[in-house]
Amino acid sequence: MTHIRRAVVPGVAVLALALSLSACSDDDKGGTDGGSGVSGLSGDVAAGGSSAQESAQEAWRAGFGADNPDVTITYDAVGSGTGRENFISGAYLFAGSDSAMSDDEIASATETCGATPIEFPAFISPVDVVYNLDGVDDLQLSPATIAGIFNGSITTWDDDAIKADNPDADLPSTDITPVHRSDSSGTTDNFTDYLEKAAGDVWKTPHSSDWPTTTGETGEGTSGMVDSVKAGDGTIGYADDAGVQGSGLAIAKIKVGDTYVAPSADGAAAALAASERTAGTEESIITFDLNRTSTDPSTYPIFLASYEIACPSYDDADAAKVVKGFLSYVISENGQKAAAANAFSAELPRDIADQAQAQIDKIS
Repeated sequence: MTHIRRAVVPGVAVLALALSLSACSDDDKGGTDGGSGVSGLSGDVAAGGSSAQESAQEAWRAGFGADNPDVTITYDAVGSGTGRENFISGAYLFAGSDSAMSDDEIASATETCGATPIEFPAFISPVDVVYNLDGVDDLQLSPATIAGIFNGSITTWDDDAIKADNPDADLPSTDITPVHRSDSSGTTDNFTDYLEKAAGDVWKTPHSSDWPTTTGETGEGTSGMVDSVKAGDGTIGYADDAGVQGSGLAIAKIKVGDTYVAPSADGAAAALAASERTAGTEESIITFDLNRTSTDPSTYPIFLASYEIACPSYDDADAAKVVKGFLSYVISENGQKAAAANAFSAELPRDIADQAQAQIDKIS
């Protein structure tokens, strides 16, 4: 078994981001091939949502801002659920969400926009199962065991199910304290979607952005989740990979087929590639039924495909130009490389980026 504990060497991520953003300002080819694709824009745009996207949004705003210094884009990492709500209310001109909009939300957003909204993936990240257990730093877990831990049926670290996954580990009798998000979270939705699909005989509740029980401890946002897990002994939680970097928390390997797999950007991208586009949606809604049950060890099943949500038209022409230009940069090769450098995410497959660009091009 391999110990997975992440640490960031000071300056490395910053250097990688600086190099990537330098490339953005030097290359002005536009679209999905070059830099930000547009310059000389001005205006203020408010956005927000997914906390998992926070580091990527920092990189995107820096890259886009290098060519558009008179543009101010604010991004509030308030969680996916609140992001979607604020987009629908008109408080945000675009939103980031780790969960696709429901049919009801699409209907409400259509009223806000005056037409069917645009929705497409822009950020792919593994979701890590993180834990803090004194003396144990090489844990591996099967889907049913994870489901049992988080539904409260497995209560101590020396439970037979955990022993079966870790036959060579010296597991203490420490009580397990599961930690879940207190806010409406797309990361929670993706994590519970994994539990429902991969361990449905143990996990009996439908996936949701809101945690279905009141057991265990809570943390607000990605940082709150990580802090809550760090604060105790015997704690276990879930967070996107960027939020775990440098935390010192141990990360479990997850059973895929007959192999225990470490989280990785490549594994998350492979799992998205193995997923089908959501059936029956409008052309502008590019969402996916995420594959959580592949037995291919090149895939990592606990991941999020985080979406950007925007209107196809805006009353303010300058704001429309900013949103259109910014989202084009987000899915460009340089934008995706900037996010990967700063947020450890996977780059969006070019065919999906091209589909998204076709919808962004319609913004007016």
